[in-house]
Amino acid sequence: MRALYDSKSKTIDDRGMKALLGQQARVQSWLDVEAALALAQAEHGMIPASAAANIAANCRVENIDLVEMERLLREIGHGFVPMIKVLVKACDSESGKYVHYGVTTQNIQQTAQLYLAKQFNVVLQGFVDDILRNLAHMAREHHATLMAGRTHGKHALPITWGYKAAVWIDELLNAQQRMQEAEKRVFTVMMGGAVGAFHATGETGRRVQESVAKALGMHAMAIPSRNSRVYRTEYISNLCLLATTLHKIAEEVYQTSSEEFGEVSEAFTRGTVGSSTMPQKVNPKLAKGIIANAQKLYSVHTSCLYVSPRPFEADSSAYFIFDGNIQESMECIAEIVMRAEELTRTLVINTERMQQNVQLTHGLINSEKIMMHLVAKLGKDAAHERVYQLAMRSTHEGIPYGEVLRQDPVIQQNFTEAEIDALIDPSHYIGLCSEMALETAARVQEAHGD
Repeated sequence: MRALYDSKSKTIDDRGMKALLGQQARVQSWLDVEAALALAQAEHGMIPASAAANIAANCRVENIDLVEMERLLREIGHGFVPMIKVLVKACDSESGKYVHYGVTTQNIQQTAQLYLAKQFNVVLQGFVDDILRNLAHMAREHHATLMAGRTHGKHALPITWGYKAAVWIDELLNAQQRMQEAEKRVFTVMMGGAVGAFHATGETGRRVQESVAKALGMHAMAIPSRNSRVYRTEYISNLCLLATTLHKIAEEVYQTSSEEFGEVSEAFTRGTVGSSTMPQKVNPKLAKGIIANAQKLYSVHTSCLYVSPRPFEADSSAYFIFDGNIQESMECIAEIVMRAEELTRTLVINTERMQQNVQLTHGLINSEKIMMHLVAKLGKDAAHERVYQLAMRSTHEGIPYGEVLRQDPVIQQNFTEAEIDALIDPSHYIGLCSEMALETAARVQEAHGD
């Protein structure tokens, strides 16, 4: 399984993320870890310094016979041993004796994959930073842009588009914080050998692990057990939680760009074709790509939860699944953030249609405001009951809400004609939407600049 691509992704700059997901980067990451291991072992007197230097000098993918590596893979049937053999061959005869000394395959492969994930995360967070800036600009520009707030798919209370953007911003800031806090658990080095207890290397092996972690800018596992899988599940979980907010944005765009809503639309480029049979179609390509890849990502996380409890000190079935799942998760989130950055930067906001839609119920959306003004006179329950009866009359008898209110004796006794007009004007009942939008935009500016 792999991320879901469509033609749109080919037009977006991935900023180097996809290169980090390719086979050449994968092999180079193995070599980077082998080099760091050899140099750390020399530092702590485990292998000769000359051998470590020769190993490190040859840990470049251009020095490796990839064709021979592929041939050995077919012959041996082991995914990593061929790399060790071609690396040994690349080194001089004495230094080659110390390649991959005192560790096991998963130590290198898992560390290398998380090392790539760490590099990938830098680019990923750059995209998220830009998405936040885009949303902050949107929140400032539309802090007072009136629209219908909806709960359960129906009109609830008036809000502003800036407030909606502020909700997304707050979630994304939390997602960033969550990922930063998890780095010490996720981007870790494992050098404990076959079962994680440094059988072959003892206390020196533990110091070597610390040095490897320092060299790679990572963290050393306290107990480098190959059975410890939860923190990799945490990494994918955090990607999923990041994706859910971007998925939410895409769902709102997907639905409210339909003709029935018409409140937003993806930017249109002349010549774009949405359908092979319906010439008028202009589809939400960015949104649908986000939605599809997010849904795929969630399924990857589920399989991690199933495989994390596998027993004993190591289990190849669990390793293979995590190896594939981390790769696929990065592919999916890359597609998601690429599209989300462009979507939030280019989204077209139809303020006139938002204004029309919030007025569809002719003031019914302000019923809570009317009720709250009556609470002092009637009490909460009685005020709710009274406004409910008035709202239902307007809805089911087709009488404009303002007219129903003006006919009610309680309303007549307590409000003037002008006050009734204000009571049913959605622009007069947006709570702190505008303030929250501006405050949240300022949080982004403070943390990430403008």
